[in-house]
Amino acid sequence: MLLTLATWNKAASMSEPIYTLEDLKTWSRRGPTLAVLGSPIAHSISPAMHNAALAVEQVTNQALKELTYVRFEIKPEDLKVALPLLHTKGFLGINLTVPHKIIAFSLIEKIDPSAVLIGAVNTLRRTATGWEGFNTDGYGLATAVKETLGLNLADSDIILLGAGGAARGAAVECLLAPCKSLTIINRSRDSLSALINQLSPSAKTTHLRALLTSELSHTNSTQLPAGALVINATSSGLKLTDEIPVDLNLIPKPSGVYDMIYNPPKTKLLSQAEVLSLPIANGLSMLVHQGARSLEIWTKLPAARTAPVMFSAATKALASHI
Repeated sequence: MLLTLATWNKAASMSEPIYTLEDLKTWSRRGPTLAVLGSPIAHSISPAMHNAALAVEQVTNQALKELTYVRFEIKPEDLKVALPLLHTKGFLGINLTVPHKIIAFSLIEKIDPSAVLIGAVNTLRRTATGWEGFNTDGYGLATAVKETLGLNLADSDIILLGAGGAARGAAVECLLAPCKSLTIINRSRDSLSALINQLSPSAKTTHLRALLTSELSHTNSTQLPAGALVINATSSGLKLTDEIPVDLNLIPKPSGVYDMIYNPPKTKLLSQAEVLSLPIANGLSMLVHQGARSLEIWTKLPAARTAPVMFSAATKALASHI
């Protein structure tokens, strides 16, 4: 379905309020509601994406007529109060962003098997008795890499930068694909070792290996596969003063570089990749596709259908944030 200019402008220009736990306690909206929870949450463009897609679908789908998507600033220590309250208030679905993805994992009774492997949830679907947890980040990454770089995680050599929560989600998706090999490069030995130990039982046919950033040099770069897809799952690049997570000159020519950061749109890593004439893409496409998959879980609207509308809205919303 095509998005009309008038409908898109209306959806994209909506002023999205930020609600709090106190607002939730007195919540009285009768229509069906979706929400994203985070701390901080002011930067989130998820409401713009989802409401744009809903605005298009609501033209012909009466069942979605009153559905809207809002955002809540919820402190980490308040999440255990907020989740049951959201259920009591009749919310249909929830997205979770930093720092709630891992915290919520221990608060949800029913969790999708793939999310169990990751140890984090970013999407909650209402059931009669509580919330069911999912993680759509892996789908978002795989779909985004295919769309923007024309590459598949399956049967590919992957070099993953980072060993935190985002890296674990990406690594699980790579192993489930399954990728041919997965090399994880990280600055901290402890977190790197911990992640490798967690992933090893799921590696199966994938060659899994670890490398410290400090160990990477021209001498040992021959240990790395040529033509690998490099994925940055670190936060290095969010600030202009951040160091580059890895010098791409020390990696045999990659097939492409995907940075999960989308703001700024071009990090130092992507800038270096561009100088080296490597295909590049930032994380906006991943944000869109994981969001479209969440919407599909809640409403059964095909993610492939809503993603283009959500991307247009996300691009406009992000431009207004910069």
